Amino acid sequence: MKRLASIGLAVILALSGLLAGCTSTSAPQTTTEQPPAQTGGDTASSGEKVLTVASGNDIESFDIHNHNNTSTEAVHVNMFNYLVKKDRNQQIQPDLAVSWENTDPTTWRFKLREGVKFHNGDPFTAADVKFTLERAARDNTLLEYGNYKQIKEVKIVDDHTVDIITDGPQPVMLNRLSRLGSGMLPSKYIQEKGWDEFLNKPVGTGPYKFSEWKKADRLILVKNDDYFGDKPKWDKLIFRAIPEDSTRVAELLTGGVDLAVNIPPTDMQRIDDNQGTHTASGPTQRVMQLTLRLTDGKVTANPKVREAIELAIDKQAIVDNLLGGGATITRTRVTPGNFGADPDLYGKQLYDPERAKQLLAEAGYPNGIEVAMSSPSGRYLKDKETAELIAAMLGEVGIKVKLEFLEWSKFNEKYKGKTFGEIFMIAYANSMFDGSLAFDRIYSERAKGESDYTNPEVDKLLDEAETNMNPEERTKQYQKVQQIVAEDRPVIYLFQTNANFGVSDRINFEPRLDEMLFADEITLK
Repeated sequence: MKRLASIGLAVILALSGLLAGCTSTSAPQTTTEQPPAQTGGDTASSGEKVLTVASGNDIESFDIHNHNNTSTEAVHVNMFNYLVKKDRNQQIQPDLAVSWENTDPTTWRFKLREGVKFHNGDPFTAADVKFTLERAARDNTLLEYGNYKQIKEVKIVDDHTVDIITDGPQPVMLNRLSRLGSGMLPSKYIQEKGWDEFLNKPVGTGPYKFSEWKKADRLILVKNDDYFGDKPKWDKLIFRAIPEDSTRVAELLTGGVDLAVNIPPTDMQRIDDNQGTHTASGPTQRVMQLTLRLTDGKVTANPKVREAIELAIDKQAIVDNLLGGGATITRTRVTPGNFGADPDLYGKQLYDPERAKQLLAEAGYPNGIEVAMSSPSGRYLKDKETAELIAAMLGEVGIKVKLEFLEWSKFNEKYKGKTFGEIFMIAYANSMFDGSLAFDRIYSERAKGESDYTNPEVDKLLDEAETNMNPEERTKQYQKVQQIVAEDRPVIYLFQTNANFGVSDRINFEPRLDEMLFADEITLK
């Protein structure tokens, strides 16, 4: 606790209370806990192979184009296929496309896999590729529009060949087509039955198909016997939404689930000591950040206020004391492993509370300010506690924070409605593993209603990098953007997170860098 001495008595007391709260949700270590009941894995009564996963939140919907949620995509990957996919090493592999080539700088030709059927029996053809990608590329109300608007047209060459025409050279086209938003949709089914019917009874081409969804409770998928690839390893998948950390841990320890995500550091040893369970951890590409409003009339429109906010936050103290060291502080969202990363901004912080107080005075607020801050509760590991500790740190320099905690579905409603106050906290992953996606909400057009940030130099650099086929030049362009954003602070990046899992000893499981939960990579021992 020595690191915390410098951040003031109020923060020490706040942190002490948080840590006490963390430990109170977990029972003391004991050797009397019962072995897990056989509710997951092989189900004795029916002989079914059932995999049960506990997440901190439910999926958002089955609209693959209108969410930015990695945990939703982690479920969707079992139902939908992409044209190409990434393996565990993030290398591009064939999926619904068996081959591809650039026939000219703005045309990508894909040969499609033959004999593939959607879950309702409709054949997968080039018409489905055109329908899927052009919807995302042309409807600017969709959250994924910004990641697909580069596609001008999808031309059908024949039933199993398409040409994707772009508005310029696309250095990350394959990355773009291997991620959220690129899952192939059944055009005939949607055109005949309607979009609402699809959302209620979704249909994909994946190894598992929809069975039942009880919102805020569980989603059930069953194996697709007609899957074009290897035979599905499980008869049934159950994805349970369990927001409370302590409840997720208890369900794992008693055998109610086979895999639990977002395990608090304080519960890791308890799970490892329990008979029948163990833990697994791995890095992610997810960065926790504060988005600040630069809107006219907001105190956070003042650059000195934004700088004061960053200097008031001891990011390393949060990582050490709330996350058990399971994260890396950062001043950029383009972390190592992403194209265009700037190592000078990674692993760094500018903690200086005294300078933060001076900046507030220079900004015209010698007596401090008040800001509204929204945070999800239960979506990310220790998100609520992180927001509380940040509020305490800001309070130490004269920034009074009115905190609002929202369950993820409510948070997401407010996010889509763009109705946050001065600050909201959120963590973004980078499914493209490229600097372009890291700045999708920094570009002026996408920043409207969120940060309201605008910088013509940043927009120009991002436009140029978008179509630049020279890797060295693209790297320099993205690094320059990172340096500008770090100075302007429309967002304050906090830390890159690790993922902690609780695992039943009945299964083999290894975390993926992209956070996907491919059920057929999880096997019974």
